[in-house]
Amino acid sequence: MPPLSRRNALLLGGLGLAGTAAGGAGLWWSLRTDQSPVTGEPLRQPETLGSSGGRLEASLEAAPGRFALGGRLAGALGYNGGTPGPTLVLSPGDVLKLRLGNKLADPSNLHLHGLHVSPLGNGDNVFLTVNPGRSLDYEYRLPPDHPPGLYWYHPHHHGGVADQVFAGLFGAIIVRDRGPAPAGTDRVLLVSDTTLDGAGNVAGTSTADRMAGREGNLLLVNGQANPRLTARPGERERWRIVNCCVARYLRLRLDGQKLQLLGMDSGRYGRPPDVQEVLLAPGNRAELLVTAALGRSVLRALPYDRGTMTMMAGRGSAAQDAGDPSGTALATLDVEGGRASPAPVVAAAGAAPPDLRSAVVAARRQLVLGTPMGSGMGGGPGPGMGMAGFTINGLRFDELRTDTVVAAGTVEEWVLVNRSFMDHPFHLHIWPMQLIAENDRPVEGTILRDVVNVPANGQCTVRIAFRDFSGRSVYHCHILDHEDLGMMGVIEVR
Repeated sequence: MPPLSRRNALLLGGLGLAGTAAGGAGLWWSLRTDQSPVTGEPLRQPETLGSSGGRLEASLEAAPGRFALGGRLAGALGYNGGTPGPTLVLSPGDVLKLRLGNKLADPSNLHLHGLHVSPLGNGDNVFLTVNPGRSLDYEYRLPPDHPPGLYWYHPHHHGGVADQVFAGLFGAIIVRDRGPAPAGTDRVLLVSDTTLDGAGNVAGTSTADRMAGREGNLLLVNGQANPRLTARPGERERWRIVNCCVARYLRLRLDGQKLQLLGMDSGRYGRPPDVQEVLLAPGNRAELLVTAALGRSVLRALPYDRGTMTMMAGRGSAAQDAGDPSGTALATLDVEGGRASPAPVVAAAGAAPPDLRSAVVAARRQLVLGTPMGSGMGGGPGPGMGMAGFTINGLRFDELRTDTVVAAGTVEEWVLVNRSFMDHPFHLHIWPMQLIAENDRPVEGTILRDVVNVPANGQCTVRIAFRDFSGRSVYHCHILDHEDLGMMGVIEVR
């Protein structure tokens, strides 16, 4: 395991955690590498902060602390004294006011992932910086027709995104349904991974791990290791699942239970299809309807080969999980007792989004996701320093440069091309994408995504309606190490 890097020491230094990692006298409960995580605890739900009267005003304080990870105390980062942060619950048309306080040793900011809100001013503006010891008041207004569903928030200050998310800075957002809930019980499951060193602090990351996209050896749900859920036969639950991992893909399966896919990202199905597996790339979300059947079932993350890089010895998640084809247990569902009342009827998804396959296309573009291998494979002082760069159309990210200019109110078609040996999940802020084709094979139906996985040596075609908002924002690979290493571009809608 790599030693704690200078950057991670700074991240954790605010409360003396770095001193412990370097051999201090035990300010924190030490988590030795031979200790296993505590499993089987009841699943905990994050604190909920809900809007009322069309408004939600709240504060988020990002700070280092001693938090429970896998049932043991660990030196990590969190919002409002814990990880995950509180769940924000909103309705379409609401105004959200958030004060972000930064108690970290590094700059930070906030991105509301998937929400269709303005990028201007103090809205979902990733070009803002909140320096250590300072705070910033954000304000967002959801459109009255904003899609219901599951979203999430996390830092987006370029160069430190992967470090801060890996250390625990993330939380869920729910936009309420317009009609009756489709299930009797709602659960939020934020899946993350991290690695702890011998002193119980978030571990440093090697150059090779950044290049591949780091995957932690501790896989958690709401900060817990394989927590336990209980239900009665016949009950229908909605599981809102977010892949908060920096680079890990989640191929999810829950054998022994009936699963229906209510939606992914901001897209909903009018008639939720039955599914056996769901694949979530980093940043993807899914809402699953689980109709409980008697017995014990385990939600598993099965092996997924996201590819590898040339000139490197490491591989992706497949190499880590290949020894166990059954994958990793994320959570255990025990269904017992007498049969419950009949499950409620699934609510309609609301008005279907416009199908852009028949839209007039104002412009067509090709975006090439590249991983050129430079000469510098040695570690530098920070992301992108002395490392091979990651690019889009041959360019590394520069916030002073605008890469794509779009006319407001138009529809564009983008072909996302991946010429590398590993998958890249492509994320566009603010405006959802409709998936049109994968490797030139047309996609049936209206499939909305804000993260589209572009397979190794493959391509995807999407169409985007640039409606409602103008301003500057970004698109990038949601393997967050790759974003920090330059695979991000600037878009301006005007």
